Amino acid sequence: MKTSIDELTINTLRFLAVDMVEKAKSGHPGMPMGAAPMAYTVWSRFLRFDPDHTKWPDRDRFVLSAGHGCALLYGLLHLTGYDLPMSELENFRQWGSRTPGHPEHGLAPGVEATTGPLGQGFGNAVGMAIAETSLAARFNRPGHKIVDHHTYVLCSDGDMMEGVSSEAASLAGHLKLGKLIALYDDNGISIDGSTDLAFTEDTVARFAAYGWHVQRIDDGTDLDAIERAVDEAREVADRPSFIAVRTHIGYGSPNKQDTAAAHGEPLGEDEARLTKEALGWPLEPAFHVSDEVRTHMREVASRGATERDAWHERFEAYRREFPDLGAEFERRQRGRLAEDWDADVPVFTAADGEMATREAGGKVMNALAARVPELVGGSADLAPSNKTLIDDSPSFSAEDRVGRNLRFGVREHAMGTIVNGMAYHGGFVPYGATFLIFSDYMRPPIRLAALSHLHVIHVFTHDSVGLGEDGPTHQPVEQLGGLRLMPNSILIRPADPNETAAAWRIALTEASRPVLLALTRQKLPVLDPAEYPALAEGVARGAYVLAEAGGSGEAPGGVASGSVPDAVVVATGSEVSIALEARTLLAEEVVHVRVVSAPCLELFAEQDAAYRASVLPPGVPVVSVEAGATTGWKTYFGAGEAGALGLDRFGASAPGDVAMRELGFTAASVVERVRRALSD
Repeated sequence: MKTSIDELTINTLRFLAVDMVEKAKSGHPGMPMGAAPMAYTVWSRFLRFDPDHTKWPDRDRFVLSAGHGCALLYGLLHLTGYDLPMSELENFRQWGSRTPGHPEHGLAPGVEATTGPLGQGFGNAVGMAIAETSLAARFNRPGHKIVDHHTYVLCSDGDMMEGVSSEAASLAGHLKLGKLIALYDDNGISIDGSTDLAFTEDTVARFAAYGWHVQRIDDGTDLDAIERAVDEAREVADRPSFIAVRTHIGYGSPNKQDTAAAHGEPLGEDEARLTKEALGWPLEPAFHVSDEVRTHMREVASRGATERDAWHERFEAYRREFPDLGAEFERRQRGRLAEDWDADVPVFTAADGEMATREAGGKVMNALAARVPELVGGSADLAPSNKTLIDDSPSFSAEDRVGRNLRFGVREHAMGTIVNGMAYHGGFVPYGATFLIFSDYMRPPIRLAALSHLHVIHVFTHDSVGLGEDGPTHQPVEQLGGLRLMPNSILIRPADPNETAAAWRIALTEASRPVLLALTRQKLPVLDPAEYPALAEGVARGAYVLAEAGGSGEAPGGVASGSVPDAVVVATGSEVSIALEARTLLAEEVVHVRVVSAPCLELFAEQDAAYRASVLPPGVPVVSVEAGATTGWKTYFGAGEAGALGLDRFGASAPGDVAMRELGFTAASVVERVRRALSD
């Protein structure tokens, strides 16, 4: 039954949102006004949270996938006692505030995921539900249930239209994620107007077909109906739950309710006043919160604090009975790796023979997985090609929750959102894998991982035209350069199995940004550490002198360290071996060429100027070699047309070695580029 305090609190949330948007002169008031009753019901009657312990592992997660309605979330966080004072609400959408125009993880406490690009939060919630289920299977023991929480996601018509939500919902239904509850703010309005313009499907029937438990509520102000639906959803253990709630965008606005005008702009001073009058709300002051509401919502939060204290007592008992598991649980929640986590990483020698870096990556990943149980992930239906199966583990499924191999199916976009959700949840170092060309399907979640400082790993194999016969549809050209443009992420393209091992070490330790590994399909020579001792440390610095300039009468190791070469050839990945071959040919012409392996331009850019100059001496011509677009190389290394050997066209279908040769990736081509650079 709706009480006066319920009504008062809901209207408080509505008008905090209205006042935030009015003061900012921008924002989205309509969704918070219509969805406030369902959000309030979840927070006040179901959600387990403790504002004083925002990282409590067994808290419920609430994801606002409809991130444009963030004023509603900020109001809830403020009223329940999170460290989000009224001054932050008054500073909504302004420079330096913790209340940006869409929620950002890491700014306002209690924001579980960065959302706004529609559909992303829905996929994140699926990842969180997978994380909860996996942790429960790993750690819970009879009489000791330390992982037992729900994930709630509030989504909009726009979320339902985005294809990524369909991908993620299909997988969630297949996996029978019973701790996942989606509430759909079905208000029938988008920016263009009525959703009937482009969206007339039966969404409830669609989710039923995905294997979800579904319910429909015709009146989004009926708190009892919402409570009953959520209660029923919580009882369904073998399916995720979808609750479609019919609401009114801009609820209470005499002239803008149920119109697109309420979606993404302030109501306006006059309409805001009329709406307050219509709902019996005081016109002044703005940002009004009564003492009754504050007391009520702090009582709501105090229930969560009590539950958190009880959980802590249960965990202490669990840790006494299962000390090893307890220690692992705490370590994983803190994001710390175990001692000697990389002790079994293999070292490759020439005796191992030529090897594709995707194959080496699989060997290294499995060596790490044996000591890093939090390393969990999978491929978008390409595991045999990506070499990303954890050998001694089954697949995570509806029947086996312990498995560490996630089967994403052909759902690259959802895969990106799900691994982000697992990282947001905590307790995992999640990874996803596909071909590099298909990174285009998942740029939004990669970008949000970078924005949110998430520790996720993406394994992108088949990284160049060297993949061969699949042809230009599958041969990446612009992807390396495009991914390198993304702030707060690093792309590593190793030259051989040992650089691949070093790259995986970086991927495990870079805890505040995503790491993207670009690996080959074709086999490459092994760079033996005995011959190239700078390799391991060099990869960590992004670029390093792999082979010093060699000249007539000199040993294979080259001229003395510190000497100035005639030219420098910088290469990445499979092209490093081509650069080494070109160095040998040029030495016969008494041209001293230094070969620099540059697996990660981002890490190299972070080194001090002295180190960068020691690798690339000022004034020495540079030739870059990479089977991808040359634009970034020309900009970064100051190389002209002669100095950048790359691919500014699409590839071709042919055996990999033929494609590489015909497109100019040969030692002879590098030699010609060096000659031209020296003559400029």
